[in-house]
Amino acid sequence: MGSVEQGPVTVIGGAGRVGRRIVRRLLERGVPVRVTSQDVRRAGRTVPDGVPLEHADVRDAATLAGPLDGCRAVVFSVEPGSASRGPDRPETTMFQGVRNVLDAAGAAHLVLVSQIYVTRSDHPMNGSGRLLDWRLAGEDLIRAGGSPYTIVRPSWLTDTRGSGQAVRLEQGDTGDGRISREDVADACVHALWSSAAIGTTFEIYNVAGPSDTNWDQLFAQLRPDPEGTGSTIRARQNGGR
Repeated sequence: MGSVEQGPVTVIGGAGRVGRRIVRRLLERGVPVRVTSQDVRRAGRTVPDGVPLEHADVRDAATLAGPLDGCRAVVFSVEPGSASRGPDRPETTMFQGVRNVLDAAGAAHLVLVSQIYVTRSDHPMNGSGRLLDWRLAGEDLIRAGGSPYTIVRPSWLTDTRGSGQAVRLEQGDTGDGRISREDVADACVHALWSSAAIGTTFEIYNVAGPSDTNWDQLFAQLRPDPEGTGSTIRARQNGGR
């Protein structure tokens, strides 16, 4: 068993395309769920009836205290933004936002939805407000934080899960490919109940093969993250890349 024996689980960004799939799977397990959104009115169109929906903005620490109070786990599935300046730049969401969530969540198990390429700063995606640099810096905050965590790095996201598609997990951020949002949601939820997923960072891809995914076997093959991986934060704060 993982760190979640009973709820509630707060899904930050639970009205998004990955987030709402995560919410649905938690509800299917009978887990109490809270959803946060920057835009509660719009989020209310997709959040299931009866699920508490609260306004929260990861960039504003004061908005997180209530939604995260007493939660057993947090799933962070937030659009990072791509601006080079202003409040919608990746630094505010994926670094400062992650730091705010860590402070508010305490010892809760945090599952972060990140992405592939974060260690490849020369990738063109990094031209959007240093998106990859700040995603990696947010990951490093979590790895250095001391609380239970799982970091999921999806490959290019799709809305459909094709027939005859299996799931492959990798580590090291060297691959490329695609993954369905359904499988990303499954990975996030199963990680909450798997001790083997705690303290790990992995990439996730769809490949040809049986679609009946055995998450326990997949997580059992992962290597725990090495100590000291928070060092990239200091490099970025000192102007390094």
